[in-house]
Amino acid sequence: MAREGILIVVSGFSGAGKGTVMKELTGRYEQYALSVSATTRDARPGEAEGRDYFFKTREAFEQMIEEGALIEYACYVGNYYGTPKGYVEEMLSKGRDVILEIEIQGARKIREQFPNAVLLFVTTRDAQVLRERLVKRGTESQEVILQRLLRAVQESEGIEEYDYLVVNDRLDDCVAEIHSIIESEHRKIRYNMELVNRVREELRSFSKGE
Repeated sequence: MAREGILIVVSGFSGAGKGTVMKELTGRYEQYALSVSATTRDARPGEAEGRDYFFKTREAFEQMIEEGALIEYACYVGNYYGTPKGYVEEMLSKGRDVILEIEIQGARKIREQFPNAVLLFVTTRDAQVLRERLVKRGTESQEVILQRLLRAVQESEGIEEYDYLVVNDRLDDCVAEIHSIIESEHRKIRYNMELVNRVREELRSFSKGE
């Protein structure tokens, strides 16, 4: 029985460590394909084109919007972020579980297009830890850090729209919990109808004395 790929949306507060968690998850388990987003923000130290993001000019990104080449897109702290359509569709058709690491605006759009998508929200255990992680990152000004914290206030109002909440306190525990959640999703009846129908037919044949 062919395994059907599941679309997984992972969101979380900036600084909650969702990017680190996703890289660890995809590194441990071959079933996952992490979708690479397009963005208009500048690359951070150590980030590579096509691995971490597709870095686009604003003009190039808006052209992708016009051409319908994105499943979803959103503007966050002055920059565009979006999910290229082709890669996602290809991986799902191959039975891979595709992870989209996107913001809450994009998550809402994904839920509209893919009702069975699994939505997970990653958080720290409290707001103080979140602030400390943003400061320790050392890649942004105090003004941008404040913008991210203010954005987190808004995002916290939409957490109820997600299916699961995962606290990223210890990386190993967080990765194991997310993997367990996704494996449980694969046990749902809608992903196992081929097996259900086969067993059903076999039982019917028994009842007929075959």
